[in-house]
Amino acid sequence: MKEVVVIGGGIIGLCSAYYLQKEGHKVTVIDQSSMDFGASYVNAGYLTPSHIIPLAAPGVMKKGIQWMFNSASPLYIKPRFNTEFLKWSWAFNKSCSSENVARSISAIKDINLLSRDLYSEIKKQEQFKFHLERKGLLMLCQTDSMLEEEIRVGEIAKKEGLPVKSLSLSELKQIEPNVQLQAKGAILYECDGHTTPHLFMEEIKEFLLNKGVVFSKNEKITDLTIDNGKITAIKSTTTTYSADEFVLAAGSWSKVLSKKLGIKLLLEAGKGYRINSDRDLGITMPTILAEAKVAVTPMQGFTRFAGTMEIAGINHNINKVRVEAIANAAHKYYPDITLTDDEKNDAASGLRPVSPDGMAYIGKSRKCKNLTIGTGHAMMGWSMGPATGKLISEIISDKKPSLNLDVFNPDRRF
Repeated sequence: MKEVVVIGGGIIGLCSAYYLQKEGHKVTVIDQSSMDFGASYVNAGYLTPSHIIPLAAPGVMKKGIQWMFNSASPLYIKPRFNTEFLKWSWAFNKSCSSENVARSISAIKDINLLSRDLYSEIKKQEQFKFHLERKGLLMLCQTDSMLEEEIRVGEIAKKEGLPVKSLSLSELKQIEPNVQLQAKGAILYECDGHTTPHLFMEEIKEFLLNKGVVFSKNEKITDLTIDNGKITAIKSTTTTYSADEFVLAAGSWSKVLSKKLGIKLLLEAGKGYRINSDRDLGITMPTILAEAKVAVTPMQGFTRFAGTMEIAGINHNINKVRVEAIANAAHKYYPDITLTDDEKNDAASGLRPVSPDGMAYIGKSRKCKNLTIGTGHAMMGWSMGPATGKLISEIISDKKPSLNLDVFNPDRRF
């Protein structure tokens, strides 16, 4: 049995704590927030083996530069004269290659499939009640060019063994009969699932507390004591913590802490937004509005519209232009749906940690023997949460990891 401190109380940190306590370890979770908001609560709730293409793919940087002057664009990279941001941008540009996509596809698929199944396993094993469905995911397209692009991605997914269908507008209407659609057609990924995130987060927090996991909320880590390549203690604003092992799962803030250890994690915060509507809108299928890059999820008791990737530093400021872009996209694809001012004014944001190649950092760095890292998941943190937690627990418990972690190596070069 080891004493383990998990830094970060989001989906990655809590899933790490879940699997670590299953192995008999004594676990403390430290978070600088009240652990009831942020990316783990405002995401689209997707479990997406279908998302096999990493964020860093051919043409993305070119689009990012084109969109740089449009604050309503799906991907907005705010230019900044900051050394770390410039290093990240250079590495991101280098990673936007077919080679990066080719080496990432199988790894992304495998960790997503494992994670999707672990959500079901957790629910069954612990008799959780959180909302979990596997209805698939629609990629809804309004233009022939986007439909062709999504068909190409679907063919790659088929080669990876994932079940994929192309749907005409008439076939779409059979799946979504209660809502008007403005589209040419869609791709259906039958392998995907969806959840209502806050329900899972509330349930797993209660479960962990009942199992003796200690939560230290509103505790900001201010310093780390290192001796002979190992962390011996970490200090917060009020307390000093010691442990045998430490987990760094602090999302977009992981870069700040890793720097104190001499680990150069290239990481930028990618802000996403969500708008909730508790009206009955008639939408029953999780759907990505392909051209707009907006996710639509029928959750338990409401429908969520989520999207945008805003790389503009660490902040939770609400950019109303980007909220309006999500609302406009919803109306464009579903002409009979107009989100209200109250719904838009209630919008929230969350920060997703984005690595330059779009792949997570999972594993140990050679620079610190008793630190295991789990961050950098970009838009797939929710989808990959349980699998990442299980892998971190296996590493700390000296077990062979369930997946090959080479592609997720925190020390990889860009």
